[in-house]
Amino acid sequence: MSNVSPLQANAFQRVVVAAHPQVKEALAEGRKVAAFLQKHGIDVYAGTLYEDEVRQRVENGQADLLIALGGDGTMLRAGHLCAPHGVPILGINMGHFGFLIEVERDEWPNAMRQLLLGEAWLERRMMLEATLTRQGNVVHRWDVVNEVVVSRGQYVRPIKVTAFVDDLLLARYVADGLIAATPTGSTAYALAAGGPILPPELRNILLMPVAPHLSVDRAVVLSEGSTVVLEVGVQHEAVVSVDGHDPVALEDGDRIHVRANKFSLQFVRFRERGYFYRNLTSYMNWNPTVEKESHHR
Repeated sequence: MSNVSPLQANAFQRVVVAAHPQVKEALAEGRKVAAFLQKHGIDVYAGTLYEDEVRQRVENGQADLLIALGGDGTMLRAGHLCAPHGVPILGINMGHFGFLIEVERDEWPNAMRQLLLGEAWLERRMMLEATLTRQGNVVHRWDVVNEVVVSRGQYVRPIKVTAFVDDLLLARYVADGLIAATPTGSTAYALAAGGPILPPELRNILLMPVAPHLSVDRAVVLSEGSTVVLEVGVQHEAVVSVDGHDPVALEDGDRIHVRANKFSLQFVRFRERGYFYRNLTSYMNWNPTVEKESHHR
């Protein structure tokens, strides 16, 4: 199935506008967006991302679209809410550069007009499903937008992680951590760890070690459809964290199973398909570290 599809005029009749509660002026701007859409006959509710009413409208099938105001972190949280219910997301930027955000703050009126006319398309992105098993029993399960990270805890000592791909041994890692990322996540923590950037239309899992200690130090991009099992050897302390959420303590022999999720992220886009590569150029120009490194070449 293609990861893109066109949208029709008036495709969204029930819209939830959700602002990050800690992003300055996001809710006020969101109410302006809501008022604009209401004037065009759209049923709109505006609130903050963590409001019960926002969550209930999405979960109860009362939303065709969620418009998120904030940054990439807001889009991440919106993705966790919307993906299981098939609700697309449109991001309006209220902060700095973001890979996931589609519309800048001063551009939203024109974007809303395009949306009403159907001058947009829908992008689908891969998510992961991660399951933690302990002695054969399922302990936790997560839907993953960006990455699963197995890492050391508070002790400054590496952990041991054995990675299996489709039941075959891939590698034994001794490192501060190991990342299993989506293509979306390849521009997040995995990028900071030195990993490659994967285009959003791919459906491959990226494995990236963090500060490896005399072990495999390269990223591995797995075949589409592969399943990964990460077996943890714990001598001191190790944890697993999903999309930056609170870590869960691991025990020796715990296994984290990672595979493609049945859910997909859905983003409304207005720009042409090559937007991702222009975003990369913008990132290189905006990121102070990249700029500093370029001056030393």
